[in-house]
Amino acid sequence: MTEVTTIGLDLAKTVFQVHGVDASGVVRVRRALRRSRVLAFFAKLPPCLVGMEACATGHYWAREIAKLGHEVRLIAPAYAKAYVRRNKNDAADAEAICEAVSRPSMRFVAIKSETQQAAAGIHRVREMLVKQRTMLINTLRGLMAEYGIVVAERPRHVGELVAILADPADERIPAPLHDGLMALVETLRGLEQRIERIEQQIVGWGRDNATCRHLITIPGCGPILSTAMAAMVIDPAAFTSARDFAASLGLVPRQEGTGGRSSSVRSASAAMAICAGCWSMAQCRCCAAGAPKRIPGWRNCSKPRSARSSPVRSPTRWHASPGR
Repeated sequence: MTEVTTIGLDLAKTVFQVHGVDASGVVRVRRALRRSRVLAFFAKLPPCLVGMEACATGHYWAREIAKLGHEVRLIAPAYAKAYVRRNKNDAADAEAICEAVSRPSMRFVAIKSETQQAAAGIHRVREMLVKQRTMLINTLRGLMAEYGIVVAERPRHVGELVAILADPADERIPAPLHDGLMALVETLRGLEQRIERIEQQIVGWGRDNATCRHLITIPGCGPILSTAMAAMVIDPAAFTSARDFAASLGLVPRQEGTGGRSSSVRSASAAMAICAGCWSMAQCRCCAAGAPKRIPGWRNCSKPRSARSSPVRSPTRWHASPGR
């Protein structure tokens, strides 16, 4: 095991798979590890290159193994999948990761710190609560529409439905359903309070973060978007162009083609839905109007805002690149 130079680690909940090779590519170790034995196994090895997929618990294991002196690299699962030779199992996945991590052209995922992962996690909590709020509002609208009670769209008009339910003189909703709808209203109010508390936590974290304070000076960029960017974009300098940044968010169409023919296919977002508006920041990474700004990690933009094109354009059509 002292000759192992590169290891592919297939993560799991309980049983992990290890595939290690030496400098010549000869397999030196291929075994399964229980979760409780993973750190003890790597503690006995000399420093080597460890690759794993950027999936659930990937950042945690990357931090823990890196503390033992190893060089850890995270790979997007889609990139590692291309190196699976035939059968799909844990051993084959570990071997594919070991092969992919040694490729010189491979692109890796930056490892998040505990603080950055916590900041990204609070955004996911908020996103989940917002989805639940939307579900409750749609249920309330749908059930009351069955009795001819319809109000304008947007969440701000839900208060009109609540006022109708709270009016004892309004008997359009029968008693059994009325009580159930009032229960939905109480749940909705509780969700609103939880969302407000979480947003206060997000704003408080943003005030203490220099990157957030700089990003929020961009027109149209509020505390939610700025904190999401600071938490999810670990190393902005890793993107060589604005299109690369947009592609990392899933905003650039995926291309498929053969025989000289190519077509663009709409791709699913590769990041949280909350970052879907970040394409304008990718196109124009300057902030306040009138004077160029510098965002930590980005190359400085030398043109004033008036000399640049408007950021309100289709993300699939812009051709701007950093520094222009």
